[in-house]
This record gives sequence, C-alpha cells and structure tokens, in this order.
Amino acid sequence: MLITDDFLPVPVPESLSATYLVPTRGLPRVGPKAAVRGLAGRLAEPVHGLATQMLDSPLMSVDTRPIGEFPELPPDLLAAFGASEAQLDRLAAATHLVVVQAEYRPGWPPAHEWAARAVAAAVAERSGGDVVDVFGLQFLDPAAALRSLPDAQGRVRLIDWILVPYSSDADGLWFTTKGLRRFGLLELQTQGVPDHLTRAWGAVMTGAARRLLREWTDGLAGEEVPAFVQLPVLATVTGHDIAVAYGNPEQHGATAPVLLRLELDPATDPEADSFLSLRPPPGHPGPAGRYFAAACATLFAGIQPDVRYTRPGDAMSRAIATARAGLDDVRARFLAGALPPESQLVVKYGLPGDDGPEYVWAGVASWDSPERITGASASDAANDPSVRIGSPVVVEAADVVDWAVLDGTGVIEGGWTQAVLDAGESPA
Repeated sequence: MLITDDFLPVPVPESLSATYLVPTRGLPRVGPKAAVRGLAGRLAEPVHGLATQMLDSPLMSVDTRPIGEFPELPPDLLAAFGASEAQLDRLAAATHLVVVQAEYRPGWPPAHEWAARAVAAAVAERSGGDVVDVFGLQFLDPAAALRSLPDAQGRVRLIDWILVPYSSDADGLWFTTKGLRRFGLLELQTQGVPDHLTRAWGAVMTGAARRLLREWTDGLAGEEVPAFVQLPVLATVTGHDIAVAYGNPEQHGATAPVLLRLELDPATDPEADSFLSLRPPPGHPGPAGRYFAAACATLFAGIQPDVRYTRPGDAMSRAIATARAGLDDVRARFLAGALPPESQLVVKYGLPGDDGPEYVWAGVASWDSPERITGASASDAANDPSVRIGSPVVVEAADVVDWAVLDGTGVIEGGWTQAVLDAGESPA
C-alpha cells in the first residue's frame, strides 16, 4: 500500500452485519419467504433477488422470539430519533420480535443492509407492524423502509441511511454522522460549527458523507477485500454531492467546490468509536467556524440556506415588484440557454404558515409553462417537512417573490429581497 501525505489509510472491517426487528403481537401469520415473494414486481432488482437468495443462505437468519428475551429498546432514544407515540405504544404491546440479521463483505452493493431491510419490511407489511432499524435506533413504517431501497436505476437517497445528529459544547456545535458504519466506513464528525449553521452544516456533512462513501466503495471494488482503503486527505464537496445525497441528482448546482481536510481521530477508549474529522484545509487563518461559514456560503451560492420570512413595507414591496417585473424576461433567457455559462437560476416563493407566508429558495430545473416551475429546494422549510434541501418541488409562478442567477462567486443578477434582508434595511 502506497502511503503519502495526500491519502489517509482507513482500516476495512472483515465483514459487516445488519439487524432489523419487527415487533408483533403474537406469532407472525406469514413466514419471511412468503412475505418476500409478495414483493415481486414491487421491489426493484437486484434487491428482491438478493433478499430471496440470502434467505436461503447462511448469510441471513430470521428468528421469532418472545420479546422478554431481549434487552429493552430505550424508548427515550427511539423518541429522540423520531419514533411516534403510536409506534412506541405498539412496541410496548408487542409479545414477540422477528429478528432479521444478515452479514456480507464490505463493498457495493451493501447486500446485508438492503436484503435485511427488505425482508423486515416485507414481514412488517404482512403483519401490520413496524420495522426497527437497530443500528440507527429508528422506527420505519414498512412503506418508508421499502422506499429507501434502490429504485430500478439502482439509486438510493443517502439521507434514508444516515443521520446527522448534533449537540452543543463550549466551542459551538458538534456534528456527527450515524450510519456510515453500515458500509464499513468510520463516522464523520465536525466540531466548532457556529450555531447559526445548524441546517446548512447538516447538509454539508451529508454531502461530504456521499463523496467519501463513493471513494470508499470505489476502493473496495476488487475481488479481494483490502486491509485499508486510502481516502484523500483533502476532500472536495459540491452542491451536487448534497443534491444527490438528498435524492435529486438532476440538481447539479453551479456552486464551486469546497475543500475539507480529513483527519483520523482514533478512540482512546476500546468501547468508544473512532471518527474521521472534517477540518479546514491547511493554511486557513482564523477559527474553524469562520471557514465552515465560508464553505456554506460557497455551497449555497450566496443565498441563505435557512428560511427567511419577509416583512411588509416599502423597501420589500419594491424589491418584490422589481423581481416579478423581470420574471418573463429571465424565463425567456432560461429557456433559450442565454443565461451565463455554469450559472443556476433560483426562485424564492411563499409557503403558507400559521404566522404568515414562509419564503424559501429553489433551483429551477424546468419552466416549460409560464405558470409553473419545477426544481429542487435550496432550503429546509420549517412549515412543510416535505420541503428539504435537494427535494423536488413544483412552484406556482404566482407565488414567486424573487429570483436570482448564481455562479461560483454568488449572486450575479437578481436577489432583490435578499439584498433588503441582508442589508438589514428598514422595510418601511
């Protein structure tokens, strides 16, 4: 193995395992093989074939046991990772657990995860129950578990397989990933992230995870599993990485890449986890938080990744009127391919909320009809949980209050309402 200052050797585990639970009241009425057969035509290949083959091999086991034979699943942690009261109530009422376990070698595809989740989802669907992902301590309803598996083109959303929790300490926010170990890769961490970058840095971490996971699986593509995979010490992350991780590969984005330095932080406690830490590149002056803020500004191309609420008043009204007056012209240039090369058109539109409209940005993918725009969200909406960074959206042109043309340096045209907000100008 070649060792240089440009690459970081990361150890590869010999094998990987996945465990999923299906809580039931009484014994399940249908066996796992029959349940998986029922997914024929609904579950894309190769996952359906993998699940069927692994059920007939020593690589997978499916056992049903009384729930009292297992340590209690921590309801507080399950709730922290999104379990509903109804799901926790069903767990409390369960008498048995169907335990689905699978093992496989590191690499792509992660057959142990795909097959075990598919089998557990099939059993849960037939028994009217839930799936518990033991690794992530998450409840999944069967439909969500099946949607998270690869589609006919083999595509998956990384956000269905990893979480990015964070906590606060004296130096700022501490972010980690939870899910990369499914694939044999060490989890990522970043420390010292400014508090106002909660959503933005979570998206950056997800994009970084996608980029490094690709490097990792490329290094495992040979017939023999290596002892180490060399990852680049300087990792690049782009807006496209974020969009793909969120399941919208068509949204390539025109943002410049950012560099993050990768360091191995081995655990000093045998019971603790080692991490791959994301830090500013060498030579960056000043605190790490300043670089993380600049990286977010680059990746989100000058528009704020957090949600903004507009305020009534003359300055904002003038900004909206100016933007709307230019909609027809910018649409015509977009359709004619007359916008600057490597640029991205984004629009700002309103979502209804209890406290008034909430305004978020979206990248434009197509604008065939003057009345309707399709694209991908550039923000996480507070009022609508389905609107997340990279998720597909359909925007009514009547709801658009601003637009902007972005390149790698930021806003090069438009962005009138953003200018009012960023300048702190009195809206009246």
